[in-house]
Amino acid sequence: MTGVRPPEAPLHMPEQSLDWRDRQSLGASRSIYWRKISLVIGALGLTAWLAWLMFRVLNVMGMTSLEWGLLALFVINVAWISFAFISAVAGLAVSLFERRRTIEAGAGDISTKTAILFPIYNESVRDVFATVESTSRALAEAAPGRFECFIMSDTVNPAVALEEEAGFRELQKHMNKACQVFYRRRTINLARKSGNVHDFVSRWGGRYDHLIVYDADSYMDVDTLVELVRRMEANPGVGLIQTVPKLIGGTSLFARVQQFAASVYGPVLGRGIAWWSQNEGNYWGHNAIIRTKAFAEAAGLPVLPGRAPFGGHIMSHDFVEAALLRRAGWQVRIAAELGGSYEEGPQTIIDLTIRDRRWCQGNLQHSAVLARARGITGTNRLHFMIGIFSYLASPLWLVLILVGMALSLQNRFLRPEYFSDNPSLTPQWPVIDPALALSVFGVTMAILLLPKAFGVLVALLRPKSKAEFRPVSILFGSMAETVLSALIAPILMAAQTSSFLSIITGQDSGWAPQQRGSNGYPLKDVARRHALTTLLGVILTAAAWIISPIFAAWLAPATLGMMFAIPLSYWLGKGLETTHPMARLISIREDVQSPECYLAALAARRHYERLKPPATIDLLQHQDLQVRHLEMVDTCWPLSDHDVHVPLATAEAKIARAGSLNEYLARLSSKEEMALLNSADAMIKVTDRFAREAVLEPV
Repeated sequence: MTGVRPPEAPLHMPEQSLDWRDRQSLGASRSIYWRKISLVIGALGLTAWLAWLMFRVLNVMGMTSLEWGLLALFVINVAWISFAFISAVAGLAVSLFERRRTIEAGAGDISTKTAILFPIYNESVRDVFATVESTSRALAEAAPGRFECFIMSDTVNPAVALEEEAGFRELQKHMNKACQVFYRRRTINLARKSGNVHDFVSRWGGRYDHLIVYDADSYMDVDTLVELVRRMEANPGVGLIQTVPKLIGGTSLFARVQQFAASVYGPVLGRGIAWWSQNEGNYWGHNAIIRTKAFAEAAGLPVLPGRAPFGGHIMSHDFVEAALLRRAGWQVRIAAELGGSYEEGPQTIIDLTIRDRRWCQGNLQHSAVLARARGITGTNRLHFMIGIFSYLASPLWLVLILVGMALSLQNRFLRPEYFSDNPSLTPQWPVIDPALALSVFGVTMAILLLPKAFGVLVALLRPKSKAEFRPVSILFGSMAETVLSALIAPILMAAQTSSFLSIITGQDSGWAPQQRGSNGYPLKDVARRHALTTLLGVILTAAAWIISPIFAAWLAPATLGMMFAIPLSYWLGKGLETTHPMARLISIREDVQSPECYLAALAARRHYERLKPPATIDLLQHQDLQVRHLEMVDTCWPLSDHDVHVPLATAEAKIARAGSLNEYLARLSSKEEMALLNSADAMIKVTDRFAREAVLEPV
């Protein structure tokens, strides 16, 4: 087989020092600072006002220690939601009053060369390779010779690796040579996804002007891909452009809820972030275009000192890469107005919490980056802090609830202080102002819910097309989504709090592949996963009821979801027919009229549904199969002269000790078998050792 990989075109990608102080001049790429200043002033002003109201609520007859603690926690949490609210206000203004840009797919030819990267790790071969096929065929027609697709495998499962090889052979049958497709599987998975991309840039980066990074569940319209390249060609100072993907492909009620929220509320939030971040935008790891030279020169990631979870290789690499690009003077933009970018979301609450555990560790690890990094802009630091606080918020809200409960217990059961340092004719009770407390609660809920209302307003007043939403669907769908999200939020709060506690106690999440396309979990698995959350909800409700039924009613929005976590998670994770009333209620345009890139990928899946890859023993017994396999194997082993790859060394050491080929393969671990498949020398040694069992004639 020829054309598995193109000739290498190395591009040096040095590791960047975080404490480098000589930030490049931003020059003409500077952002308009009044936008950021107004955002911060607005958020601080709103926070200060709510803090003052809360102080008045608590300071009826002096402040106790618990009340000061409650006030401090309230201020921290309110500052977070106030910032998000002011950003949403900016997004509303942009959505209503700024002229929208449209894609002009036919406006001139592009002159640069772009690689579409598909980093994968033990993913579904059928789904990924079908997306690669449909993407390459569309690009071959739209811009022949200007794009190439590159499947960058980090797969460590031997069976999946062999299936990928069979999938690539099948893909070549349907490939248009005007957009070539290549395949590389790394021999050693250094630094996870960021290391996968680093390996590509350092070996083939000189071949391409730009990189467009996909995730395993990404889809992008061909017009959007071409438009991204045009924007890079027209703006030589831009290092990265991030699109705002919409969620599609949801088959469960949970996924449909997430899709509806992202489709209705997401555009307003995205435009708000793009408005204030401007040239200091962020990178979310996929569905983005990157200038290859800029990325190689500026974004090589360092290894943090110490051990995981806070040390070692940087997990959430994308935020750091965006900050390093900006530090080097490159613009990083968020193209919130650009459509045609999609991804699939988790189908169940369990899948979301599993993914969130890894993201939580990566975002908390950014605290170590912030502590060491020098020369990065204040806006990039703000992006880091937003990511960190998105996972700190859950434990802080839970602590706020517990402190509020402790204060209520104090009010309910603490004996009055008749004899204090300040004599009084009446006993001193810790009390609050209930009327003002209700006002604070109402304002806080308004800050939380108004961004949703902004999205509904924009969808009603400025739909992208008449077929995008029906007004009735928007109104009733947003109400249904709000109720379901209110029930889901406490479950996620408990899960994120658990993740936070495990991380700060030193537990590493590792690198497990994300489960995609789940069709729900058995009830016993759901019950096991949410047992502690349910118990927490019962305990909080019981304690609140002991204090007073009214307090239990106040706490119900936070405890109902926890108590019913098991049936909610099980019900929301089940597949939902498109004709189901709830599915129709919260449907979006993409549910009725799916984008062409998604439909083409689904249609191409039939090519990969009946792959019959050989087993490892087949490769060792049949010479022609082994030759075909070795044509696919990457010969690059990133080892120094004195390094030893332990799984490969162990696999080779076991050759002499086995009496038969079957016995030898039975003794190999999965890592050792993977190392064997990645090494031509080791496979030849095994074949020579058990030559009498080989079948030399073709099969």
